[in-house]
Amino acid sequence: MRCACGILPPFILEKLTEADNPHIREAARNTLAVDADFRENRIDSPSLVSPAAPTEFVLERTIYDTHHTAALPGDLVRPEDGDPSLDGVVNRAFENLGLTFRLFQDVYARHSIDDANLPLDATVHYRRRFNNAFWDGERMVFGDGDARVFNDFTIAPDIIGHELTHGVTQYTAGLVYQDQSGALNESISDVFGALVKQYDRHQTADQADWLIGAGLLTPQVRGQALRSMKAPGTAFDDPLLGGKDPQPSHMTHYVRGSFDRGGVHINSGIPNHAFYLTAIAIGGFAWERAGRIWYETITSGQLSETCDFQEFAQATTDAAERLFGTRHELESVAKAWSDVGLSVH
Repeated sequence: MRCACGILPPFILEKLTEADNPHIREAARNTLAVDADFRENRIDSPSLVSPAAPTEFVLERTIYDTHHTAALPGDLVRPEDGDPSLDGVVNRAFENLGLTFRLFQDVYARHSIDDANLPLDATVHYRRRFNNAFWDGERMVFGDGDARVFNDFTIAPDIIGHELTHGVTQYTAGLVYQDQSGALNESISDVFGALVKQYDRHQTADQADWLIGAGLLTPQVRGQALRSMKAPGTAFDDPLLGGKDPQPSHMTHYVRGSFDRGGVHINSGIPNHAFYLTAIAIGGFAWERAGRIWYETITSGQLSETCDFQEFAQATTDAAERLFGTRHELESVAKAWSDVGLSVH
């Protein structure tokens, strides 16, 4: 079973196929052609069941290099006990896999993606000018970007955290990648991607930038990231990318339509903003309490695979009550969902 989930929304790539620059057009078309195959394999994939968690934590990373070909996994270039590479891309992939593993280990006592010490494999230098990074159900795969619009996709730790969290969701809630459950799938990955970065930088909620993919866009693009959890709809504003960031932050601006599996990369802005508001209201380090509530929600076994925003909002509120009783945390979660247009009781 494979469940490929790329960091880059397909609507951005589709817009780039209209670019005046032939270099940009070709890179976008080639990336879309590959992404389409993986997306078709994603929607009907069932969730996996994790075996019983082991007693020891085992981090085992292996980095491969396709040398700009499509032959996965590629040549082994750095095992867990190997020396650092002369290739910075290899080293960034290796280190950022470790950052994600350590967040889930240290904070949530999770043994890797599947809670059974699943080895973390990654492939770098996938194809030429490939504009994406994705979890294919077995490994992380990174493109080098086209150097005109996108930099190398190992550049931001939250990208790797985002993609590996698709694996966590695959082994826990198993949310169907379509419509609101798909937008929740994307949002959960943004949440824990952001927490990976904040945990590494030891930032409190009010110190963090709440950007997903900061540094990925080149200076030629007017934008700061792919998404903003703090202010959905403000991450970029460039005709090359289709204009203004289309993410809404409130249900009144929910985007309907069949493109992008019902707007999974667009409407994820709503639950993203709810998490941001929760984290800010609770205060302190977001991974400790807000993140704990979200983690408890996806691992509870109580979500339906087609969970919508309303069901998820209620589930996080219930999780907050289970974890913290009727204290400040519960009130913060309920108010955050109310502020994005969803009421809970």
